[in-house]
Formats: sequence, C-alpha cells, structure tokens
Amino acid sequence: MKRGRLPLTALRSFEAAGRHLSFSRAAEELFVSQAAISRQIRELEAQIGQQLFERLHRRVVLTEAGQDLLGHLTQSFDTIDRKLTEIQARPRDELVRVSTEPFFAGTWLIPRLNHFHRRHPGIDVAVDVSTRLTEFRTHEADLAVRHSEKRSEWPRTQSRHLFDSPATPVVSPDLLAKGPPLETVADLVSHTLLHEENRDGWARWLKVAGAESVTPGRGPIFADGTLTTRAAALGHGVALGDLFMNAAQLREGSLVQPYPVTLPFGSYWMVAPDFDALSPSARIFADWLIAEVRAELEAL
Repeated sequence: MKRGRLPLTALRSFEAAGRHLSFSRAAEELFVSQAAISRQIRELEAQIGQQLFERLHRRVVLTEAGQDLLGHLTQSFDTIDRKLTEIQARPRDELVRVSTEPFFAGTWLIPRLNHFHRRHPGIDVAVDVSTRLTEFRTHEADLAVRHSEKRSEWPRTQSRHLFDSPATPVVSPDLLAKGPPLETVADLVSHTLLHEENRDGWARWLKVAGAESVTPGRGPIFADGTLTTRAAALGHGVALGDLFMNAAQLREGSLVQPYPVTLPFGSYWMVAPDFDALSPSARIFADWLIAEVRAELEAL
C-alpha cells in the first residue's frame, strides 16, 4: 500500500481499540463516538481484506492479524509521540511530570519536594495523582510511581523497585494514653478500626497476628492511606499504616506502633516508558527519588 493512501485515522482507531480491547475505551481516548470507532475498523478490515477483531458477546478479541498489526502500530505511534515531545516549543528539561498514587504523593513525596527544589531550583515538578497507570502517550507524565501487591512490570514500560510496603497498626499516642490499652491483639475490640478501601486489610493482618477470632467489625472506610493515617493521628481510631511511608510520623511520635507484627503488602515501583530515554531533568528527578528512598530505608 502506498504511503499516501495509508488510512491513518482508521489505523489510529484500531490501535486504541486493540490496546484497550474495547471500542468504548478507544472512543473515550480519541474523543469520538463508539460508532465512529466501529465504522473505522470495519472500513480498515475491508480495505486490507483481513478480520482484525473477533466480536464476542460484550467484548472483542484480536485475531492473529490484529495482534501482528497492533504490535507494529503501537511501537510506531510511541516513536512518533516521543519525537513530537522532543520538538515541542517549550523544552521538557524545565518541567518533570510525575504521576503518583494519592497515598504516596500526600504522605511521602510532597513533604520532601522542597528538598528537590532547593537542590535543583531550575527544574519544576508537576505532580498528578491517579491510581491507574498512565499510558505515557499524551505527555501527561515522564515518570510514574505505583504500588502493587503482585505486579513488578507493566506493558510497554520499564519498572524499578523502590521499596516494600509492610502494613502494621498505628495509633495516636493521645488515644493510647486516654483509651483502653493495646497490650494484646485482642484489645483491638475496644477501639475503632479505620479501614482503607475495604475491611480486607485488617482481616489479613489479624490472620498474620494469629488473632482470627478478632473480627474487623465496623468502622469508617476511607479512600486511601493518607486519610486513614490522618484520622489515626487525630485520635479517631487505629489504622493500618505503612512502616516506610509513615516512618516520619512514627519517628516524631504523632503515630505509635503498638504491635511488632507486620503484614507484607506489596511494593512501590518507579515506572517509565524507557529510563534511558528520559530527559536530563527527568533523570535527575528519578535519581533524587531513589536517593531519598535509600536514605529513608537506612533511617528505619
């Protein structure tokens, strides 16, 4: 097929639908209707004489031809995207875009960003919070920091381990002094338990602590660890904190660890499309972040 006749719009629609395995998600990404995505892909299939998707009930699956084409298209579009970023009017070296999960941003990164700015006053940092891993396609991020209990890598990216994330009960020293004691795990029944997302975390910690007879019971549920540990520091109850993330609060005494038992709860990872292709400023930020993590680990 001659280059001048390449169906670029249809190829873009197919690449997004193939990457998401969803016509509706592709439509959201490209700001068009699902019908437009479906029409573009049908026309592309007719033009090349090959079926690219198997249409199943409520989902689509790539055919062998579709998988082959998707791999080449994604790599090509990523290369184009990186080159366009390089020639943008404003040099990227002045701004590093970092995507993190809310707990990491609010509890650990933001309190330390002034350290980075003092060392590198010519580099600005834009912090975005999200629980979904960025696609690194619309210049929304140079680097991402993500937590996972099981994963260590993500498609079309590279990842570097930052630190493990052990969970343990934390409580305000004022609440501990005024309220019922926390001498044994069974004493938790006399306190309000603060939950993150659901009550599974406490159930798992109690099992590790050998206290399955103690049920998590009721208690407020918060969206992320920043809120649960903040509520704990205010004396609202006992939360499951992260020994690494909450190390500063534990050192300064705004939180207390009443039990030595910890629950392995995954790890945090730094993620990028290609660490070797980072801009000089993004590489400086990545190196600083790793150094800050190592310093915190040595202080534990």
